[in-house]
Amino acid sequence: MAKLLLVYVILVILAIAYSGSATNYLVGDNSGWDISTDLDTWLLGKRFIVGDVLVFQFSNYHSVYEVTKETFDRCNTTNALKSSSKGNTTFPLTKPRDNYFVCGNRLHCLGGMKLHVNVAENGVASPTAAPAPQTRVSFPTPSASKRNNNPSAVVPSSTTNLSNHVGLSSSLLLVTLGILSLLFWFM
Repeated sequence: MAKLLLVYVILVILAIAYSGSATNYLVGDNSGWDISTDLDTWLLGKRFIVGDVLVFQFSNYHSVYEVTKETFDRCNTTNALKSSSKGNTTFPLTKPRDNYFVCGNRLHCLGGMKLHVNVAENGVASPTAAPAPQTRVSFPTPSASKRNNNPSAVVPSSTTNLSNHVGLSSSLLLVTLGILSLLFWFM
C-alpha cells in the first residue's frame, strides 16, 4: 500500500512540474517581427507567464524596443527600457506585468508594428492586442509573388527550433522522479 501511495505522490509531482514549463515564443511565427505581420492575430490564444521568452527575428530595416505604456501609445522610443537592432534577439519575461514592444521605425510602429503582452505569475494572463493606429499611414504593399524575396527579411528555418531551457530542466526533473519511482517500486 505504501508503494502505491508513493507512486501517486510522484505522479502528482510530475504533473505539476510538467504544467509549469515556460515557453519560447517566436513573435509573428514564420513572418517574424515585420510590418506585414498581423500581431493581433498572432497574440490570439496565447498566455504568457513569468519565465517565457519572446524571440524577435527581423531584417535590418527594423529594431525592437521595450518601452513603457506611455511611450508605447505614442510610438516613442526615447528612454526605452531595452532595445536591440540585431535581427535575432530575445526578451525574457521576468515579472508579472504588462510589457510593451515597438519597432524603432516610428512609421512602422504607427502602422501597427507594436506588441502589448500581459505576463502573469500563474499563467492566467490574456493577451492584449495593440490598439488601432491613431494616424492613418499608407505603405506600399508588395505583390504576393514578391513578398519575402529579400533574403534579409526571411526567417531562417534553422532558428525556429529554439531550445527551451526551462522545459529542459522540467524534463530532467520528470526523468529523475520517474527513475526514483521505479527504484522504490522494485525495492
